[in-house]
Amino acid sequence: MKVPAFPEIPVALLALAVLFSLSGAAVGETVEVGGRNALVKALSSAKPGTRIAVAPGNYAGGISIREIAGRMDAPIVVAAKDRAKPPIFQGGTSGLHLSGCAYVELDGLVFEGAEANGLNIDDAGRAEEPARGIVLRGLTIRNSSPRGNRDGIKLSGVADFLVTDCVIEDWGTSGSGIDMVGCHQGVIEETTLRRTGAEAARNHEANGIQMKGGSSGITVRKCNLLHTGGRGVNLGGSTGADYFRPPGAGAEARDLTLEDCVIEGSMAPVAFVGVDGATVRRNRLRYPGRWAFRILQENSGESLAPCRNGVITENRIVFRSSEMAMAVNVGGGTAPETFRFERNTWLCEDRPAETRRRVRLPVEEIDGNYGTAP
Repeated sequence: MKVPAFPEIPVALLALAVLFSLSGAAVGETVEVGGRNALVKALSSAKPGTRIAVAPGNYAGGISIREIAGRMDAPIVVAAKDRAKPPIFQGGTSGLHLSGCAYVELDGLVFEGAEANGLNIDDAGRAEEPARGIVLRGLTIRNSSPRGNRDGIKLSGVADFLVTDCVIEDWGTSGSGIDMVGCHQGVIEETTLRRTGAEAARNHEANGIQMKGGSSGITVRKCNLLHTGGRGVNLGGSTGADYFRPPGAGAEARDLTLEDCVIEGSMAPVAFVGVDGATVRRNRLRYPGRWAFRILQENSGESLAPCRNGVITENRIVFRSSEMAMAVNVGGGTAPETFRFERNTWLCEDRPAETRRRVRLPVEEIDGNYGTAP
């Protein structure tokens, strides 16, 4: 299967595709399935407009599907037949692996206990032909492998995508709730990511959401990230040269937006890591463990731009004097002078009079507010 290479279809058209899917445009046959074999058969033969209604019950995970394709106006939809009693996919290397697929929507499903990634979606190794038009709606993904670099949702080479109204809970100790490598023109919204239990407080290697490997044009908005590990949102990262999409992207990530989110309890709620252009606005950062923001360069490839051009504006940061050691941690090989801080509200909750002294920034803030309760 061959799908168009990015970035020919802007994310605005993905929203139109979602509207079509909700309105019933170009609807094909509905197939009701009640067992794993029937589901695999229905997926393998699905055509544009096919809707697969999955009956309640437990299904063995580890399902792998390659190169099925709907259309923008007629996606293939895999949905819970009864949202009040969602089907639960248990175990497997991944609960579900979609490889080289286009215009597929997953709706109201539960994935739990995968050995690796709860949900894995990729471009089948074809860096110039991304998986496209993937919609993940109302999913619950929990208890992926508790050790190592294991993710709740893994997206590799996916363009024009939407993740909405999902819950992701407990993933690998050095993984991410949502990990994106070489992904473009996507939206993650109204989704909750959290780590639970005593280990969550000690785990400093995991991330909530990460965008790296040449990713661009991604917006994260109206999400809740609760005790997700060392970093709430990693804007950029460190990626091997062979995994960049497109090759030679020139930066770990570009043109990212993080807005209107609540991030609580990470060592650093927001990290800029080898990113060239990212806006962080109107978020609420509560009780950062050590830093509010980090500016880092963890990939030293010669062709990569230094971490630069961040905008941090209209955020509300509440911290405790016993926890946050520094407002912004700046690493070597970065360009902190290109960052802009504007109209943020900072409060040291236990020592409000000391707020201004405790907030030291790499550049002068414009119209900052210090020591006033948000």
